[in-house]
Amino acid sequence: MSRRATRHARLCVAAGAALAVLWGTTTPAAADSIREQQRWALDAVRAPDAWQFTRGEGVTVAVLDTGVDTDHPDLVDNVEGGWDFVRMGAEPGDDHWAAHGTAMAGIIAGHGHGRQRGDGVLGVAPEAGVLPVRVLLEDDDPQRDRARDERAGALAEGIRWAADQGADVINLSLGDDSASAHPDPEEDAAVRYALEKGAVVVASAGNGGEKGDPVSYPAGYPGVIAVAAVDRGGSPAEFSTRRWYATLSAPGKDVIVADPDGRYYTGWGTSAAAAFVSGAAALLLSAHPDLTPAEVRRLLTETAQDAPEGGRNDAVGSGVVDAAAAIEAANEAAGAPAADQGGVYAGEFFGPGPATESAGGGGTDWLAPAAGAAGVLLLGTGGVLLFRRFWLGGLPARSD
Repeated sequence: MSRRATRHARLCVAAGAALAVLWGTTTPAAADSIREQQRWALDAVRAPDAWQFTRGEGVTVAVLDTGVDTDHPDLVDNVEGGWDFVRMGAEPGDDHWAAHGTAMAGIIAGHGHGRQRGDGVLGVAPEAGVLPVRVLLEDDDPQRDRARDERAGALAEGIRWAADQGADVINLSLGDDSASAHPDPEEDAAVRYALEKGAVVVASAGNGGEKGDPVSYPAGYPGVIAVAAVDRGGSPAEFSTRRWYATLSAPGKDVIVADPDGRYYTGWGTSAAAAFVSGAAALLLSAHPDLTPAEVRRLLTETAQDAPEGGRNDAVGSGVVDAAAAIEAANEAAGAPAADQGGVYAGEFFGPGPATESAGGGGTDWLAPAAGAAGVLLLGTGGVLLFRRFWLGGLPARSD
């Protein structure tokens, strides 16, 4: 069995260094039901309803991660020129290249492929642009330890660079929740710089829910929309960190993701949850491009579904993000018209995927839509990688 056949969940800690790698054991997604398997998550954030207004056109989401496969059929033409702040390690085509980053980009802006783009993964904002910014390496990259030492400031550099390129949303499906985690002045300043430039900054809340809920950064920096994970039933995922900074929640279990190897996998983690919220923010900004980061945050939190008692808690923040309700609230404030009741997204949603392996799928029942949006419900939509100080939640295992 090859390295790609299975990656069991494991935790490795080096004494004196915040170095840990955690991967969730997952399986390939069934080839004939990619869209059916991802439907529950898209419905959960009410992306199909939001598509009556926009599908993310005109918005750029910077994906600060392990790189993005620019040739993936579900992302081709959506990916803009990016930058590599690590400048070492794997290259395109290698086994350990851009798996996590490609998975997150697919959740945010995958457009599918094939006839009427009915195959593959459909993202929350399928017409948004993706700006890939490589700030860390995959956990199995042979140069990971070296890069940890030599490229320590890559995240702060990447945030500033993305803001300077005009990114509307910066997705940080990564973090540090190690014992040595602490606020980094350069990262904090970079986040503030991006917010001042008008970029919405979204980050994973952390995957430490079963390890004492350690504080994670960059989720803990002021102004960041920190995202916790929920399961199909809308309950907080057991691994999702519960902390004061939780802003919103989104699907983070049984999430279907694309991979550079051409297959699709089932993953878990607050990385995926952050990507769903970045996609929702992209839809909102596409419909209302003049919104500030603070206004985007307010609209997303005030219109979230299933708000907990008191309006928020540390497990789910203000509730599950609702892309359609946020757009409608912004429309109402701006005096814009309501959705066209007969509007239908032109592409097919649930064609077969290209993978050849088979594995269990899963049900599609989940959250009922919250108040605020009218329209037709359409059928619709990983672990942690800690590099140096950064963990990524939910990259799935891969197999040949």
